[in-house]
Amino acid sequence: MEVTASMVKELREISGAGMMDCKKALAECHGDMDEAMNYLREKGIAKSAKKESRIAAEGLANIFVDDNKAIILEVNSETDFVSKNSEFVNMIDVIGHALLKSDAKTLEEANEVETPNGKVSDYIIAMVAKIGEKLSLRRFEIVTKNADEVFGSYLHMGGRIAALTVLKGANEEVAKDVAMQAAAMKPLYLDIASVPSEVVEQERNVQKELAMNEGKPSDIAEKMVEGRIKKFYKEICLVEQPFIKDNDISISKYVANNGGEVLKMIRYEVGEGMEKRCDNFAEEVMNQVKGN
Repeated sequence: MEVTASMVKELREISGAGMMDCKKALAECHGDMDEAMNYLREKGIAKSAKKESRIAAEGLANIFVDDNKAIILEVNSETDFVSKNSEFVNMIDVIGHALLKSDAKTLEEANEVETPNGKVSDYIIAMVAKIGEKLSLRRFEIVTKNADEVFGSYLHMGGRIAALTVLKGANEEVAKDVAMQAAAMKPLYLDIASVPSEVVEQERNVQKELAMNEGKPSDIAEKMVEGRIKKFYKEICLVEQPFIKDNDISISKYVANNGGEVLKMIRYEVGEGMEKRCDNFAEEVMNQVKGN
């Protein structure tokens, strides 16, 4: 039986599942609407689709390394409680190791990667049905290195923050120190060259306005601005930051002293930039009381 657009639309409205999932279900069930609905329910898709509007800004980040290849990823849940669930933690391990063996570059490609529990997307859907919360693979990055380079990795707050670094030369201990620095000091960029010109220009304009408002002559204000820009770089650029274990030297100097150079830094903080849940516990309790 031919699957029409109106059939897909009808199943989508009934189940709350995505268009492609509905189309696949109808095709698998030869156009039978009831069977297609059962198919979606068995796959956990209909149940999980209802959770898509929920906010999932908690979760965990993690890093997996295999020889010259590493991956950093973030998987979200709705509550911090679930992020401590052993099944959720295991799911991240399974997904992380599967993606590490792949060449996925986008989330779309990642969701198609096979794990021992099916495709990543199907595995997450199954876990949504089991755990009862919206779960999602938010982001990941696969990094490769050469034989003369080393990875540094560090997890902070049980996986709330993850930092991955690549150093040329030096050793893993130094690379881990740099990853720890990135996790703790929250640099936005690797080095000065990485900072977009518009970001620098905006900061320069702000600092110039502040200096002028302080009543400084224009030539003095310009010198003040340049000094403050240097300070700005020390705050936002990893290699310019004072080393947390020795504030007398910068990260670049620390690494250079150990025969190395910082090539890359990736830092994930769970939920950064996302809308957060705002639960009203008192209201929830009152609603339960009224329900009784």
